[in-house]
Amino acid sequence: MEGAADDVVRIGDLELHFRLEEPGATVFVFVVPPNARVPAPHYHAAADELIYGLSGRLTVTLAGRKTEIGPGQAIFIPRGTVHHHENTDTETARVLTSITPGTITRTYFEELAEVVNAPGRPNAETMKTIMARHGLIGA
Repeated sequence: MEGAADDVVRIGDLELHFRLEEPGATVFVFVVPPNARVPAPHYHAAADELIYGLSGRLTVTLAGRKTEIGPGQAIFIPRGTVHHHENTDTETARVLTSITPGTITRTYFEELAEVVNAPGRPNAETMKTIMARHGLIGA
């Protein structure tokens, strides 16, 4: 299911397998191992997000309410709504994620990966700057 190695961006233990990157949508398979470090709660200024479960269980906290997304289940995250993803299960979670319009691109995730994957503790201010430049606002 995950494509060629060059389709993948790794951020810590997380993997994003890109399927489509167009002005209308950015689509990727988001792979989250159990208890992996995930992005802090945030919202998208100008993009909606749709998550569809493929395998495992991903817990999505949307506006303070937790929902488990398993295979065949979906959740819509409207722009401007604070959300957070985590995998507290014992199995790796895989979800198909679509961001529309495609304003949050592979470039954002690559920039974030450079900071997170560098030796030492990631610089929080640098991460906030990258997020803001791509329309993500920390909550």
